[in-house]
Amino acid sequence: MDQFNLNPEEIPASVVGLGLMGCSITACLLMAGHPVIAIAPIPGDMITAKPRITEHLERSLQEGITKKKPEDLLSRLTITEDYGMLKECKLVIECTLEDLDIKKNVYTKIENHVADDTIITSNTSAIPISILQKNTKIPSRLLGLHWAEPSHTTRFLEIICGDESDAKYAEWLYELSSFWGKEPTLVRKDIRGFITNRLMYAMYREAFNLVENGYASVEDVDRACRNNAGYWMTLVGLFRWMDLTGVAAYHNVMKDLFPTLSNQTEVPKLIDDIVKAGGKGISNAHGFYDYTPEEARLWKETFEEFSYEIRKLALKYPADVVKKKLAGQKVKE
Repeated sequence: MDQFNLNPEEIPASVVGLGLMGCSITACLLMAGHPVIAIAPIPGDMITAKPRITEHLERSLQEGITKKKPEDLLSRLTITEDYGMLKECKLVIECTLEDLDIKKNVYTKIENHVADDTIITSNTSAIPISILQKNTKIPSRLLGLHWAEPSHTTRFLEIICGDESDAKYAEWLYELSSFWGKEPTLVRKDIRGFITNRLMYAMYREAFNLVENGYASVEDVDRACRNNAGYWMTLVGLFRWMDLTGVAAYHNVMKDLFPTLSNQTEVPKLIDDIVKAGGKGISNAHGFYDYTPEEARLWKETFEEFSYEIRKLALKYPADVVKKKLAGQKVKE
């Protein structure tokens, strides 16, 4: 394999696992130009996958993410249960349930058919890559690729190195991801939860602490998030935000506030009760909020609409927006 080939049309790829995220990752790869072998470990996905992928491609054409017609992109897609179809793939993205035994079984099936230089990645959101590597024949070629939903619109992608990952594979994925429309981050040392989940779950923990101890309602916590962090996070991250608004002020607040933050290690009762009662959120209209079926449907549609709109804003203000403005000024001079 030419490890440094960056032409997606010459890089057959595979997605193993065709749930919601697997289908959106598949759509992303197709729009980038990859021929894709989509493996359905669950027989039911053979029925649901193509309509989901087609819907993503149709909407992406409408929103200007791609200029290619869905039927042309779908001509490069094969959906199958046969792992033998992976023989020519140069990149495999495992996107199965967060269960170590399931992933171990899937890696065995993948490695039985791919070449020794095929890169295998996992879309795990929390299992350390170094643990997953212990279940593979060639640990050096296994890395993490942590996507965000919907994967065909978001700019997010984490590339994670395990203890035994070959750095050149991570560098290749980093370069290749630009063709997927990503602004990637590289996690150089393996840690459970990687970057974004460690940040987000610290926020989730404190949100539960505030609600369960009577400081605020679910609605007020959500409102505070939307109108503070939600206001600036598409433009800048945490450290740039502190630079913009005054580093010293944060230094002073941390001394008094950090000791009061939650360090709870148990799953909060609020979410535990919901899950034990069968709540899944929007998908079954039972979550932290009460929904009618129509409200749940409209929230799903609204989130999809928003994902396309926020993508446009993110593209307008990329991470190097100031460098581009400086370059533009020099050209004018």
